[in-house]
Amino acid sequence: MSRILVTGGAGYIGSVLVPMLLSAGHEVIVLDNFMYRQGSLLDCCNNKRLAIIRGDTRDEKLIDRIFKNHPIEYVLPLAAIVGAPACDQDPTTSITTNVGGVVEVSRRWTTKIIFPNTNSGYGIGQESMYCTEESPLNPISLYGRQKVEAERSVLEGGNAIVLRLATVFGVSPRMRLDLLVNDFVYRAVTDRCVTLFEAHFKRNYIHVRDVSRAFIHCMNNFESMKNQTYNVGLSDANLSKKELCQEIQKQIPEFYFHEAEIGEDPDKRNYIVSNAKIEATGFKPRISLQEGIAELIKGFQIIRRDQFTNL
Repeated sequence: MSRILVTGGAGYIGSVLVPMLLSAGHEVIVLDNFMYRQGSLLDCCNNKRLAIIRGDTRDEKLIDRIFKNHPIEYVLPLAAIVGAPACDQDPTTSITTNVGGVVEVSRRWTTKIIFPNTNSGYGIGQESMYCTEESPLNPISLYGRQKVEAERSVLEGGNAIVLRLATVFGVSPRMRLDLLVNDFVYRAVTDRCVTLFEAHFKRNYIHVRDVSRAFIHCMNNFESMKNQTYNVGLSDANLSKKELCQEIQKQIPEFYFHEAEIGEDPDKRNYIVSNAKIEATGFKPRISLQEGIAELIKGFQIIRRDQFTNL
């Protein structure tokens, strides 16, 4: 079993991933600043293989102490200011966290790094052409540019795997309602309507539990997969916003949506993605978009928007 440092381990992905790692028998150190006051890992505190450190990835002295006191095999740098609006709201914090913080925890090149990037780095794709790992990166937003810069730094150091994640969805103990599927299902449950802009724009999707499984898959196959990038998404879910709403409507028939020329995606994300490369390594997502929608419908009987937001 391995000792793993998970930065941002109490966040949306980390709150699902950390319990999986503990269940698999690993020792996990979570470094998180708990900026959203989340209690998502409280159920794990009885596990003797979990250590929690309240702190910031940009704190060089703290990072030095962690690596000195805990021989670490894997670093999973999840800590980030996530999403274009949040980065635009505080550019300084976002760049020092999304780039500087990642470099800080991944500069010990004897450790193995599994870094989550985002498909938004592809920016505006070419119509009817799948984005593969060889496709040029053309990030539009500050967030996309920061994540691409961090990816480049991690790969230059070697001993790393990069996962370019599709738009993540699904219920997590540290929920996020600003993600597209989560947002649209929430609106369908609570408002029964949504207004679409750029309704024809396509993107790919992946469940948060399958993202967590992808990290574990990379750990189990690190030597054969290292120093490469992999798209991670549902190959049968390259859908437009309108098509996503139609899928939601199948489960909430009274959900109404209409198109209007009133706004734009700050990331300008409009692409279809191939996930064939990671599938060839033996990884296949288990949770469909339709199953995730059903899960979210249940979850949104419990929570309300002001409890879970990044802004």
